[in-house]
Amino acid sequence: MKVPGFEGADDSVLPFAVDALDVRGRAVRLGPLADAVLARHDYPAPVARVVGEALALTALLGSALKDAGRFQLQTKSDGPLGMIVVDYEASGAMRGYARFDEEVVAAAIAAGETSTGALLGAGHLAMTVEQGVANTRYQGIVALQGQSLEEAAHGYFQQSEQIPTRIRLAVGEVLGGGEGHAWRAGGVMVQFLPTSPDRLRQADIDPGDAPAGYVPDVVSEDDAWVEARSLVETVEDHELLDPTVGSERLLYRLFHERGARVFDPVALRDECRCSRDRVQAMLSRFSPQERRDMVADDGMIGVTCEFCSRRYVFAPSEVEQPQG
Repeated sequence: MKVPGFEGADDSVLPFAVDALDVRGRAVRLGPLADAVLARHDYPAPVARVVGEALALTALLGSALKDAGRFQLQTKSDGPLGMIVVDYEASGAMRGYARFDEEVVAAAIAAGETSTGALLGAGHLAMTVEQGVANTRYQGIVALQGQSLEEAAHGYFQQSEQIPTRIRLAVGEVLGGGEGHAWRAGGVMVQFLPTSPDRLRQADIDPGDAPAGYVPDVVSEDDAWVEARSLVETVEDHELLDPTVGSERLLYRLFHERGARVFDPVALRDECRCSRDRVQAMLSRFSPQERRDMVADDGMIGVTCEFCSRRYVFAPSEVEQPQG
């Protein structure tokens, strides 16, 4: 299952299939990309870890795009970490940022309440796909109720796509090339895709307060799916983060008895879509009074991109609405 010239490189997604188990999947390894995005904003470590998980999850899901398009993962919730946005372009360009309450996050850290679920709280996770020349748009939403991003993704695929899915994510700091540390993230996802629809049957979702006499539908999981899922659940964080354990080696460890086929890897890069022209066009759409309110003491209008932290400065005359 060798890809010529590919050794499970950082900042890449490796698609694969295990035909004997009727599963397909993808493995992602983020090195310099994750470190650049997380270090750029100097997030507190627990916040950086959750944003890193969102980067890895977005890479796993977004890399399914076949043509020009865009995938966006966004959380909005009532926890200390109120919002995360990660964009993925079909070209492999990624960007992301988070909004959080510094005081509340500091209190959560002091109290030791830094799990992903505790930081996100209750809200929703939205996944949006824009694809095709007509910009066809599809959005799936799943509730966040104090669970991890892995669990939220599992819930989405069970409820909306009805595809048995298992995802493992990991984020951590490792020794960098110098004396400091660098952020890394990784993940692996498998999905059960048999040709027979009968093998896709899953147990009913827990209805909550069911009426008296309700009998849940008991469905035995397919043996092939149980094996694939169980193997992925054994993956440890260090296997997803260790720079010396590439994606191919990880897949061999998991599926060497069954055999895995790998496909062309997808290269990823840290790249923002912002530009001076785009920001200028955005500002020109504000009303004259709104633009006047944006003028700083130095007489200029400044805008900082939330994704890449790049700052753009304009004279008010540069963003006047064109005369029709």
